[in-house]
Amino acid sequence: VGPKKEVAECKEKFASSVDPTVSQTFMLDRVFNPEGKSLPPMRGFKYSSWSPLGCDANGRCLLAALTMDNRLTIHTNLNRLQWVQLVDLTEFYGERLYEASYKLSKADTPRGELGDFSEFQRRHSMQTPVRMEWSGICTTQQVKHNNECRDVGSVLLAVLFENGNIAVWQFQLPFLGKESITSCNTIESGINSPSVLSWWEYEHNNRKMSGLIVGSAFGPVKILPVNLKAVKGYFTLRQPIVLWQEMDQLPVHSIKCIPLYHPYQKCSCSLVVAARGAYVFWCLLLISKAGLNVHNSHVTGLHSLPIVSMTADKQNGTVYTCSSDGKVRQLIPIFTDVALKFEHQLIRLSEVFGSVRTHGIAVSPCGAYLAVITTEGMMNGLHPVNKNYQVQFVTLKTFEEAAAQLLESSVQNLFRQVDLTDLVRWKILKDKHIPQFLQEALDKKIESCGSTYFWRFKLFLLRILYQSMQKAPSEVMWRPSHEDAKILISDSPGMGGAEDDQEEGTSKQASKQSLCDPGKGMDIYDTVDDSLPQSSDIGGREPMEEKLLEIQAQIEAVEMHLTREHMKRVLGEVYLHTWITENTSIPTRGVCDFLMSDDGYDDRTARVLIGHILKKMNKQTFPEHCSLCKEILPFTDRKQAVCSNGHIWLRCFLTYQSCQSLVYRRCLLHDSIARHPTPEDPEWIKRLLQGPCTFCDSPVF
Repeated sequence: VGPKKEVAECKEKFASSVDPTVSQTFMLDRVFNPEGKSLPPMRGFKYSSWSPLGCDANGRCLLAALTMDNRLTIHTNLNRLQWVQLVDLTEFYGERLYEASYKLSKADTPRGELGDFSEFQRRHSMQTPVRMEWSGICTTQQVKHNNECRDVGSVLLAVLFENGNIAVWQFQLPFLGKESITSCNTIESGINSPSVLSWWEYEHNNRKMSGLIVGSAFGPVKILPVNLKAVKGYFTLRQPIVLWQEMDQLPVHSIKCIPLYHPYQKCSCSLVVAARGAYVFWCLLLISKAGLNVHNSHVTGLHSLPIVSMTADKQNGTVYTCSSDGKVRQLIPIFTDVALKFEHQLIRLSEVFGSVRTHGIAVSPCGAYLAVITTEGMMNGLHPVNKNYQVQFVTLKTFEEAAAQLLESSVQNLFRQVDLTDLVRWKILKDKHIPQFLQEALDKKIESCGSTYFWRFKLFLLRILYQSMQKAPSEVMWRPSHEDAKILISDSPGMGGAEDDQEEGTSKQASKQSLCDPGKGMDIYDTVDDSLPQSSDIGGREPMEEKLLEIQAQIEAVEMHLTREHMKRVLGEVYLHTWITENTSIPTRGVCDFLMSDDGYDDRTARVLIGHILKKMNKQTFPEHCSLCKEILPFTDRKQAVCSNGHIWLRCFLTYQSCQSLVYRRCLLHDSIARHPTPEDPEWIKRLLQGPCTFCDSPVF
């Protein structure tokens, strides 16, 4: 808010002011006085917001976090289980305001000095974040040096401040840090005491519109236009739209925007729902020939206590609300000729988890699970002495619904539907077989369209079936073992007692419950581990051994099919991006020979492609060489390369090059390994290296 020395002098002046309205306001406001002296320290987070998938360097989500001391930062998961702060937006925005003399535009009149308490308050409120929300990924056009245009992905982050202003940050993707910040624009909302923010994104006749929905602690809700001139195919509103204008002192707690299709009007529409006290305010926005139609109302009689959390399943429009007494309401929108109505039913968590207090809910991306944060409720009329916070998972779909959704999915990515695959996994582990209807439906899909997505789904089912046939491990695999003593370099007596002081750490387990059967959700993750155990534990049961060998053969056959399909894709890239007799770092001849080595593999597309490539290579082989002994690395195995001197190098599953370096990447489920891109790699190889795992769709770290 100003030079450090001047700020320190002003704080001392306000703290010792004889005017109690100044001194008490200053001392009690933790924004001005974060140290607080006798007050508890400001540790923890006020709010967090996840970006859409595909925003970081690994194609995953960014995390915007707002701390209790009002610092807004963006974090990313660069390496497995390693989170890194990329940028501090509070510091960056403060520098911008300082350079502009704390004026939002050049036309603003100069304000008072920092020594004036009202100016001191203004400078703080204009950069104290209340909420922040990410938009969907949008596309901008960038002109290259040769005057070609290429589409570049970008994402917007809207930050709502205490004074009602909204800063809209535009980031180029993938977001790498301060250098990826494209622009920052500030919008004045005109709302007093803002409490919540959400993006309004609406698609009509292939034209995307966007805006920002802002709610107030006093009750009003309105949509603000956001001017996105540089964003391809995006439009905004001409003027703000007031959705609710009554100052009824019902604070807006949460806002969700759900895109839906109107069956009667035969067009897309947008449903906005907001939690206001114990009620749900809804507003249906529909663009017709007459213009923008707005229908709004309230749903009452849901809760006897204020709503503490609200979430929505954007695939079917179902809304979930909860109050602190352990009651969750499910609201299902039903369209009428004019607008819509809600059917709602009560979910009593006490019937599943016992007496609990709820603090928050969230629905998984595909609507398979509802996550609930709970603590112990009252027992015999008494509150618990200690609070133990737990995350409970409630299943919202049956196995059959999850399987049908996976088979008809338009996403065709197992990683993006991991909540649905988890339900399928749970069922197979429990029953120890793949249901007949699922196997038949999957075989039909493979025969009719042949998409690799269905082959990956089949591989997933076979692996879980193989895992279910294994004998359960005698101890939990993730728990660290302290039985093996460390080998000490020195026999010094002072170094021997460290092992005895180690204590086994405790861990909290998230319990998985089902609404239909509360007792069936606890046994899967306690008894069966995620990794595939070795088959040596299966003793003496020949039919089981034969069954396991049969499943293993099916797994290898599906993996080989997926490998060949990806090899065809790699060879297609090689053919499109190379000249005659050009040496690429990809072992093209080896991949071609590997594809044609199996007499039973008769793919006309592969044969034609290989014929064109061999003609372009003009009898050149361009083999890989071992970096240790310079011997030729033959391409005899898709997973590793072994030279004549016995040096073994793992192969990259994305380009089939040998990874002859000390560092490489692995997919999230440890299916495969991939090399890092190098500066000398052409763009098409770098693009291949950005792909997900060919077996499980997981990102690569």
